[in-house]
Amino acid sequence: QVQLVESGGGLVQAGGSLRLSCAASGRTFSSYAMGWFRQAPGKERDIVASITQSGYSTYYTDSVKGRFTISRDNAKNTVYLQMNSLKPEDTAVYYCAAADHFMVVAGAYNYWGQGTQVTVSS
Repeated sequence: QVQLVESGGGLVQAGGSLRLSCAASGRTFSSYAMGWFRQAPGKERDIVASITQSGYSTYYTDSVKGRFTISRDNAKNTVYLQMNSLKPEDTAVYYCAAADHFMVVAGAYNYWGQGTQVTVSS
């Protein structure tokens, strides 16, 4: 079992930056692939980015490539999402999640945080 707590969300103007953090506790953090998802009102929860257990490989959905960076620090049991050049369409609740394998679908993730709101104003 692993518990996940996100932080770092907030209100930012278009073009600005935010850094989300997700702190994990419980079973060995480094044994999990990690993902960031987001859900806007009335929409499904979609993958934003994911990272392997070692941090060697990453995945980004097309709409955030070149703007967002996922990283992890296994010594600190934390995964990050650096978000630059934010757009109003990035507005959503952002969730971090843990999975046994490196996957890009929400159904493959076993553990979820409570979410953090990101709002980008135009």
